[in-house]
Amino acid sequence: MSTTTPALSSTPRSTPTRLRERARSDRADLHAVLDAGLVCHVGLVRDGEPVVLPTGYGRVGDTLYLHGSTGAGWLRVLDGAPVCVTVTHVDGIVYARSTFHHSMNYRSAVVHATARVVRDPDEVLVALEAVTEQLAPGSWWHARRPDRRELAATGVFAVDLAEAAVKVRAAPPNDDEEDIAAGGRWSGVLPVRTTFGTPEPDPTLPPDTPVPHHVATRH
Repeated sequence: MSTTTPALSSTPRSTPTRLRERARSDRADLHAVLDAGLVCHVGLVRDGEPVVLPTGYGRVGDTLYLHGSTGAGWLRVLDGAPVCVTVTHVDGIVYARSTFHHSMNYRSAVVHATARVVRDPDEVLVALEAVTEQLAPGSWWHARRPDRRELAATGVFAVDLAEAAVKVRAAPPNDDEEDIAAGGRWSGVLPVRTTFGTPEPDPTLPPDTPVPHHVATRH
């Protein structure tokens, strides 16, 4: 049995036209970039104007789920609307011998799709679990689940991952030979890392309340 995952789409708008050597064609690379993130940016048109908004998300298979308050203006225009969803990780600042060749090591995903409102109650719960577990793994099974009032106040949308592009840079500086030969200037990569600190208990908790395992072991 083959263990390969399907390739990404190759539509005109999802095919990189510059620095194509950084493109990744395996759908597993898309999943990896999305699964490692905490925030995505959703681009859409509202009232004839472009809007890009940061929000949490969750993935189930080849569907990305977004959620928000039903009172939010952007959610009211999202159903059936074309969207562009992006996730980016900066892994390093690339210092070159010339400012022209300064760059970043990064992983990025760009998804083009038509947003779909989720109305099926079972899918809504699947989506909200995915969003919760993306941000705070273990919380869906530890915290209280949303009640009917909270569910009624929450809009949930699905974004199909069929059309997407992934680019990755993980390399040293690309200095010109004459700059390398000239010497005298430092060149290299300054790694960038996202880390979690020590949990800070809510002041209303009893002093002896232990930090749950899924929070204490987050790293």
